[in-house]
This record gives sequence, C-alpha cells and structure tokens, in this order.
Amino acid sequence: MAPHHLGELAGLAALLERLGDRVTLLDAEAARADVRSPTYLGGLRIHESGGLVDPAALLDGLARLVDRLGVRRFDRSPVAGLRRSGAGIDLRTRSGTVRAWRVLIATNAFPSPLRRIRPWVLPVYDHVLVTEPLSDGQWASIGWAERQGLTDNGNQFHYYRPTADGRILWGGYDAIYHFGGRVDPAYEQRDATHELLARQFFATFPQLEGVRFTHRWGGVIDSTSRFTPIFGTAHGGRVAYAVGYTGLGVASSRFGARVALDLLRDEPSELTELAMVRRRGVPFPPAGRWWR
Repeated sequence: MAPHHLGELAGLAALLERLGDRVTLLDAEAARADVRSPTYLGGLRIHESGGLVDPAALLDGLARLVDRLGVRRFDRSPVAGLRRSGAGIDLRTRSGTVRAWRVLIATNAFPSPLRRIRPWVLPVYDHVLVTEPLSDGQWASIGWAERQGLTDNGNQFHYYRPTADGRILWGGYDAIYHFGGRVDPAYEQRDATHELLARQFFATFPQLEGVRFTHRWGGVIDSTSRFTPIFGTAHGGRVAYAVGYTGLGVASSRFGARVALDLLRDEPSELTELAMVRRRGVPFPPAGRWWR
C-alpha cells in the first residue's frame, strides 16, 4: 500500500455509504490491530455487501438449479463456430449442431466464436500460493480473528483468504500475457511468479517466515483495455456478449448476465443505458505489431 491509496480508500468509503453500505475506514493503527502487517497504512472494512464464495460450489449449485428448471445443458461441447439460421442461431460443435433462438456469449479468456470481440479481450495468467496449515500460535501472531477476505489497494493487487483447514491462500499481483494470446495448461505453473508471490507474502507477514507453501497453481483470466467488461450484440440482436471481467467475474458476472439478457430482449433498461454498457473503450493491437 502507498500513501496515495489512503485518499482512494476514503473516496470509496464515501461512495459505498451513499449507496447504503456500512463501512469503516481504518487508520494504520486500527488496520494493524485487525490484521497485523507492517505494510498496512490504513484500510476499509466493508461489512455487508461482501463475502467469500467458493466458485466451484457456486457453479455446481447453479447447474443443479437449471436442471430443476428443465434447462438442457450441453457440457463439454466446445463451440467451433456460429451462424445465423433463419430466426435463430446454429452453434457448431464436434458432436453436432445446437440450434438456439438466442445466444449469450460468456467465453471470458477463451477464444470467442464471435470473432469480432476477440481484439477486445486479452487472456492473462493469474497465480496463487497456498500455505501449509498454520498453528494456533501463527494465527495469533497475525490476528485476523474474523477471517475476512482481504485485498490490497494497488493497481497490481494481492487477494488473500483463510481456508477451512487453517491455511492462507495468497494470489494476484502478476498478470502474465503469453505471445499471441495463447492459452495452455503449461502456463499454470511459473516459477518466477510463484517465487515473487512468496517474497511478497513474507514482506506482508514477516512473523510467518519459514511457513511452507504446499500448493501452487495459476489460471487464465480475461482483461480489456479498460479493465471492466464489455457488452454488445451481433447477428441482428440474436447474439449478445458480456466478457472481460479481469479476474472479478465471480462477483460481477451476475450483473453482466442481467445486462446481456436485457440486450437480447432488445428492451432498453437502466442497465443497458449505462455508459459502461454503451461504450467499449479501445481494442488491443494485434500481438505481432504490439511487441515490435
């Protein structure tokens, strides 16, 4: 955290209060009393609108819900292309063609079958470490009694969470792009990034020096040039898209889905009239030209 971030936190606190949230702005002493780190210059507690969610459990719950509603799912059926067909859209897969009346594209970091949006989305890799289970004494040394989710306030930020079995998950900061926008499971392990994360972890919690990391991994996320999602339609309004969550999709993809569904209905709404929906920022340059 840098001193100028304190003003940003104060501004965010004022905005959240205007929107009806309950927040507490912390000075350095109060922040370190909550979670003991020499790097903290202040903090912001958001009491009501946040929480910790297991994305895999959320996805499993959503799948069970749509099954109960009678929705037909075609899992593990990559779409190789789409085309307009009469009043609907044909989606070509390896196993056959699925015909849909309307289509919502939420491909995120992976290549979209709608090629026109590919220049707007860049796949980058985010990486994570997980510690061994901490002892009671180690937990006491850092406080963190409420085990809330934490993130720092930099442009390149860390996120960290306690796990149910007493570990700390620590990730973020680096965002690694691979030439040509390639996505490959081999990129999920990156020694340089995991070693950097370890150094930053011990700088944040020097009292935990010597703790081992037992798990490490990475995953691909999607970013746009403005770091927020982009929205739009194609094929006469039969296709809508919401992509570019920049690693924050668990929290904001429900908003994105509501926007895209309004676009598919072709019904102007409070959401579709937002400037962030009507404008997209700028596309990324082609990779070869960008790196010259």
